[in-house]
Formats: sequence, structure tokens, C-alpha cells
Amino acid sequence: MIKLKRIYEKFEEDDGFRILVERLWPRGIKKEDARIDLWLKEIAPSNELRKWFSHDSNKWDEFKNRYFQELNNKKDVVNKLLEIIKNNKNVTFLYSTKENNFNNAVALKEYIEKLKTNY
Repeated sequence: MIKLKRIYEKFEEDDGFRILVERLWPRGIKKEDARIDLWLKEIAPSNELRKWFSHDSNKWDEFKNRYFQELNNKKDVVNKLLEIIKNNKNVTFLYSTKENNFNNAVALKEYIEKLKTNY
């Protein structure tokens, strides 16, 4: 099962394997306190796409299209993520933005769940 969670939220045992899916390290979080299993910054949107989107809900559909195209060109990192999901009961994608509905972790979960049925 893939869960989504802000990195600022409390760690819970049922988070399972915790993956930070951000390109930039979150402000105010010490690496030793983050309780992440993997920082997979390569899976995050490019800086150009991230800046263009800027969590603007009006750009959401176009953001997902562009991000999914980027992910289609990152087969190695996507396959690595699929393996982790396959080998863990729970996986939590961690993100830092206050925007819970329109962020790259939400889009990544949608992309991976579509792929995972064929993996």
C-alpha cells in the first residue's frame, strides 16, 4: 500500500518504508531526525517543472502530463521504486509542501499505481 504524508507529520510504525520524493531537502528537518529510509530525489519533477507548477491547482492536469513524461524517461529509478513497493507491505511517499492535494507525491502515487498493476 502506498501512503502519502508530509515529512513534518509524526513518524508512525505503519508508515512502513519511508521515501522522501522531493528534489530539495525540507526546511527545518535535520537529516538524522527525518526517519526516512530513502531520499529518492531523482524521482522528483525537474526544477523547471517544479517551478513552473508552483502548486497551482489550475495547472494540475498539465503538470501531471509533463511529470508523467519525465517519469517515462526515468525507467531505472521508476523500476527501483516499483521493486521497493513490491518488497514492502507499506510504503510512504514523504513530501514537504503544505498543499496536500496538488503535489508531486500525489501525482507520483497515481503514476505508480497505474504501472504497478502491470509490474
